[in-house]
Amino acid sequence: MNTYTLEIPQDILDSARLTLAELKTEMAVALYAQGRLSIGKAREFANLSLWEFRTLLDARRISPHYDEYELATDLATLQSLESR
Repeated sequence: MNTYTLEIPQDILDSARLTLAELKTEMAVALYAQGRLSIGKAREFANLSLWEFRTLLDARRISPHYDEYELATDLATLQSLESR
């Protein structure tokens, strides 16, 4: 996996009253809300557990991305588990 370095001047963090970890969390939330990152990748970027990230999204009233295709997939999985 490639990694990249993004330089952020300390005065920017100070002006925003954010730590680097908080900035990463803000970026992860924004990218998830825009549909640019999955919940798994967003929580990974924010270095939070899935529970912590979902709790944060709920506190900010950001709905989980769950569409009809995902519902159908989940229902199919449940049906296959029931038939075992």
